[in-house]
Amino acid sequence: MNTEQFKKAKSGAGFIAALDQSGGSTPKALKLYGIEESAYSNDTEMFDLVHEMRSRIITSPAFDGDRIMGAILFEMTMDREIEGRPTADYLWNVKHIVPFLKVDKGLADEQDGAQVMKPIAGLDDLLARARDNGVFGTKMRSVIKLPGAGLDAVVEQQFEIGRQILGAGLVPIIEPEVDIHSPQKAEAEEQLKAALLAGVNGLADDQAVMLKLTLPDTDNLYSELVSHPKVVRVVALSGGYSRDEACEKLARNNGVIASFSRALTEGLTVQQSDREFNATLDAAIAEIAKASGT
Repeated sequence: MNTEQFKKAKSGAGFIAALDQSGGSTPKALKLYGIEESAYSNDTEMFDLVHEMRSRIITSPAFDGDRIMGAILFEMTMDREIEGRPTADYLWNVKHIVPFLKVDKGLADEQDGAQVMKPIAGLDDLLARARDNGVFGTKMRSVIKLPGAGLDAVVEQQFEIGRQILGAGLVPIIEPEVDIHSPQKAEAEEQLKAALLAGVNGLADDQAVMLKLTLPDTDNLYSELVSHPKVVRVVALSGGYSRDEACEKLARNNGVIASFSRALTEGLTVQQSDREFNATLDAAIAEIAKASGT
């Protein structure tokens, strides 16, 4: 493990930029960026366009390592280059931003009020490639809609796969997202907190994970996890909140930093000049970094 990356992930200023939209969410991300589905005719063209978008973000002078601690990449982004360098290498050695990789393959059908992850075929090979690329950690997402047995199944699966990732020498970001529209959001968050505490308490002495959580209804609900010795960092997803609303909620949760995707890229379009694009991105990064305590 890269000790400099660990130090930055643990206590570095800034937040995590989630640039990991995958096959299902890419058309929506491109549409928000001003590129309609009629602009591409197959997946290859679609992923070329989204890589251009991500490259424009990452190479922007606004996208700096002083305000951005890490960036989460989609597998295809890791396998591509930015300015002639592998993406993870560019992030760390040019921008001093810690690279993470999304490893999940999407969600299974809802059961007992939650969606566990689909099986992750070839995970060991993917983790080895990530490690060889200089990636520090991984991210995997499940969704919780109601408290109950489904929530426990989500957390159990997250920690099971998390231990596999730790065994490969990477730090997992465990992401059991609570749907912000859940009619029992607060109850689900209380149950989730207890399950996560049990999960981290069950880790070996030399193991630690990161947690990516929905901004809770109760401010500082996850403070015990923020200060837990087995937790490298607690980060928050925007989860459908607007950037202003997400930042307002984030600022009320001490020690938690952002890991925003759509809320980060809000307002960016392909039609903008570089000056307009960089100014819009700079304003977004400044707002999110401030809410993250930077």
